[in-house]
Amino acid sequence: MIRYEIKFFDYWHVSSGLSGGAALDSYVIKDEQNLPFVPGKTIKGLVREMANLQNPELCEKCFGKEGLADDNTAISTCYFSNAILDKTEANEITSQNLSSYLYEVRSSTKLDENGIAEDNSLRSIEVTIPLSLHGEIEAKPEHETLIKNALKMIKRLGLNRNRGLGRCEFIAKEQK
Repeated sequence: MIRYEIKFFDYWHVSSGLSGGAALDSYVIKDEQNLPFVPGKTIKGLVREMANLQNPELCEKCFGKEGLADDNTAISTCYFSNAILDKTEANEITSQNLSSYLYEVRSSTKLDENGIAEDNSLRSIEVTIPLSLHGEIEAKPEHETLIKNALKMIKRLGLNRNRGLGRCEFIAKEQK
């Protein structure tokens, strides 16, 4: 079992897939208590990408082949939980109804070659403030080094990560 922490250094956005109509183009994914989280499948995809850069053969043994197996299930030997807030921190936020303070709206627009905003290019997204999330990865012992090294390689996460959002660090926690 690998326990890890994601420390976000900037605003970040992992999309829920929901739009706010005219108000927002994209909301952050939240749990039933209105708290942000990063789905395990998102973490798994990032880790797989980094693991494949290190050792494609071992990556395939850990994550399975690309695509689906004959019975329509993915062939993988590891499980990734959602990355969530620390329970104590989450309880404090929800007990005091502070969850709305975890989010802000950021807007951007496309500029033409003269530096003038293009028509109909204004976009607004909900972002989450910098904070830390925690998750777990169940993996075979022979894959743990590959996964831990892949975690260290991830420097950004979520939407617009190439435009300054989602700067982060993954820290594998030592087992006690």
